[in-house]
Parts: sequence; structure tokens; C-alpha cells
Amino acid sequence: MQAGQMNNKPEKIKMNEQLPGKRVRNFDEVALGLTEEQAISEAKRCIQCKNPACVKGCPVMIDIPAFLKFIALGEFDKAIEKIKEKNALPAVCGRVCPQEDQCEKLCILGKKGNPIGIGYLERFAADWETKKKFQTTKYKPQTNPKSKNQMTESKVAVVGSGPAGLTAAADLAKLGYQVSLFESLSEPGGVLVYGIPEFRLPKRIVKIEVDYIRGLGVDLQIDVLIGKTLTIDDLFKNGYKAAFVGSGAGLPRFMGVPGENFGGVYSANEFLTRVNMMKAYKFPEYLTPIRMGKHVVVIGAGNVAMDSARVALRLGAKEVTIVYRRSRTEMPAREEEIVRAEEEGIKFTLLAAPTEIFADDKGWVKEMEFLKMKLGEPDSSGRRRPVPVEGSEYKIKCDTVVVAIGQKPNPLIPKSTPNLKIEKWGGVIVDEKGMTSIPGVFAGGDIVLGAATVISAMGAGKLAAASIHEFLQNIV
Repeated sequence: MQAGQMNNKPEKIKMNEQLPGKRVRNFDEVALGLTEEQAISEAKRCIQCKNPACVKGCPVMIDIPAFLKFIALGEFDKAIEKIKEKNALPAVCGRVCPQEDQCEKLCILGKKGNPIGIGYLERFAADWETKKKFQTTKYKPQTNPKSKNQMTESKVAVVGSGPAGLTAAADLAKLGYQVSLFESLSEPGGVLVYGIPEFRLPKRIVKIEVDYIRGLGVDLQIDVLIGKTLTIDDLFKNGYKAAFVGSGAGLPRFMGVPGENFGGVYSANEFLTRVNMMKAYKFPEYLTPIRMGKHVVVIGAGNVAMDSARVALRLGAKEVTIVYRRSRTEMPAREEEIVRAEEEGIKFTLLAAPTEIFADDKGWVKEMEFLKMKLGEPDSSGRRRPVPVEGSEYKIKCDTVVVAIGQKPNPLIPKSTPNLKIEKWGGVIVDEKGMTSIPGVFAGGDIVLGAATVISAMGAGKLAAASIHEFLQNIV
């Protein structure tokens, strides 16, 4: 059957996974990928729409029908090259991008409930590239003949090596700019490395993607904290003509209830960073222990909460409970991550909000008090607002609490950059092209939006790279 024809396979392909009983005892990747036969079969379901809505749902505008057609024909090398025309992080996106709310949501076959497994196929193409050690030569740095001197001499600084910064750096390098990528920590990758667990996004995958971007000519500088080691002003004094700030949202939010300072209460940021970057799950091989109780409560129901709960289970917790103030319908986490958590035995206590944390005589958490909630009218997020049920307090026994209710931007860069305008909650204000209140300084990703998705941050990085290019062309 040729690509573009509908076959008789009605359902979206299901990727093989580790069985729940096995995977809760290791940190190996849960999803196991597609075989070549599975990938070809799934790609053949694409009907090659003349006006593909799926592309409109992709923040980085991958030509989805084109790469699917190449996979359907077994031309995997051409598929990965097509993807990398727009996306420098395909192996990452194929694993953590919420395709069900973006490209797959707009797939015309999805109207019958069976969209193409676009994310699975993107992952397949990227993993095939790694397995076969295929190296495209199509995306070496390019120069604009009309302004060659400007293009080869213009230096651009990119602050933060998370998904926004990596994307901006890759696109700028392809245009021929001298790009320096500044990372405050010892490993590049940002949230991809310190936030997402190994079983969902292996660190070796991130390293492969980062090495590809460095291969485009990007100069990676680690252990440089912009706002402290160097300021934005210092970057311009050092000859950079423009800067992109993609430093993310690494400042944790807390609940504001009594007892949050007791021992055994973690922010999800600290908890996941200790486990992911500092490899606490390999203690004592890596000397970063983490105290894990037997009864763990995780507050929140986003992807970070699911990650935290599933990590706690793998670290030996006997019982892990996710507590959320709304119902399952309103949970912001990806459906597949919720299902995986359920399969692994994570408990869910819904329509409950924390009111206080209690400790034993040594200052370690021993239980939490909650108030039952009911759902009222929708709020600004479109989800029904939780309303307290008076007099419904009750307690849950626990010896570890992980607070996963969101993050906000670190204030270090705004504080060291007086003319940088920010929102009251700390987000950097940008215009429609991603430029801040300071000419030549652009920003995007979580530092602008607050904690959001990897792919939305990548979209912001791509927009900023194009805007920086336009900006530098116009100042000559």
C-alpha cells in the first residue's frame, strides 16, 4: 500500500512498555519505542491531507505529512532530515511533547478517535538516527551572501540550555551566527536533565541532542550564572550584538500552609533535581542520598506531580498518594502519564486541598490535614473552580511531602537588569516578536509564560531566533 492511502487499521498504534510490576523497580525507560514494521504500518495510515491541520498544531511547524510519508516508504534517513529542518530536539519531543493536545488533536483521523501516532513516529525517526549512527550533513551553518561579514562576525548570547535556549541556539547557528550558550549548572539541558525522570527521558537522549546542536558550531559555556557571574550588560560589553534569555522557571511555588518548613517536605524542584542530575537513585554509587519515607504525599496533578510520585515509588516508598483539589477531568498532566501512574499503584485523593502539615517531636512530617472541595464555576483556566466544603477537614498519614504546584522565574536576571520589565508574578514581558523592553534582548519559554510545556518553550526559542535575525539585519 502506498503512503497517502487509508488502510484498514482503525486504531492508533500502541507502543510497547515495560510491565508495571517490573518498571516500578527500576529507572529504565518505560516506553520501548516502535519497530520498523510498526512505524511503517502506522505512517501508512496518514492520508496526506492537502491542507494538513496537524502542522498548524505544531509549535515548531514540522512538515508532518512529509516525514510520515518518508517513514511509510521506509526512507528513514529522509524522515529525520525532514524533521530536523524545523526541530533540533526530535528524540526529546517524541517522548515528552503533548501531541494529543497539539498535532494529533488536529489530525483529521482524530475525528474518529484514531489520530496518527505522530509523536511515536517522531521518536522512531530520531532513535533510528542514533541506532544507525546516521549523520545528516544538510544542516551545517549557513551564511547570507548579501551580508556575509555581518553574519560571520555577529555574536549572539543564549542564556539557559533548556528547550527554549537549545532551539534558539540551533536556529541561530544554522543562520551562521557565532552563538554562545550559557548554562548555570554543570550539565546542559535545563529541565530536560534536572526535571524529567530517567524513565521518561533518558539523559543519554538529551546528551545526543545537545551534542548535535554543539556540532552546528554552538559554543557551550557551563557554570556561568547570568545575573551573577555575568550580567546582560556584560554580555553586550563583551561584543554580543543580541541576547536570548531562556532561563526557565526554576523557583518553586509553595502552598502557604503551616508546617511547610518541617523536615521531609520537598519542593518538586529540589526532589527531582536531587534524583535526576545528582543521581540520588544510584546512591551510594553517587554520593547524593535522599530521605524517602514509606508514606509519600504529592500535592498537585501536573506532569511534575506524576513524575515526583513515580520517582518516590521507585525509591522505595510503600504508598504514594497524589492529592489534587479538583477532579480527574481537570488534571493538567498528560493522560498517558496519569494512566501509567495508576498502573503503577499510585493512589489519587481528589477534591482535597491541604490546610496544615504536622510533625513529630523531632520536627519530621508525620501527617497532613486536608479540606474537602467541590467544583464550582469555571475559572480563567477554563477548569471548574474548587470550592471548600466547610467543616470537612480530615488527616492523611505521611512521612514525606512533595509540593508540585508549579514554578516561577528566578528573579536573578530581572534584579540585575534594571530596565527589564516584568510582570507582577515575575515573568519577563515581551512583544509579539519576543523582544523585551531592552532592544536586542529577547526572551521566551517558562521565563515569560511560567511553567509550561517543552514544545511551547521550543516554539518561543524558534520565534526569538527568527526575530534576532531580523533585528540584526536591520541594525546594519
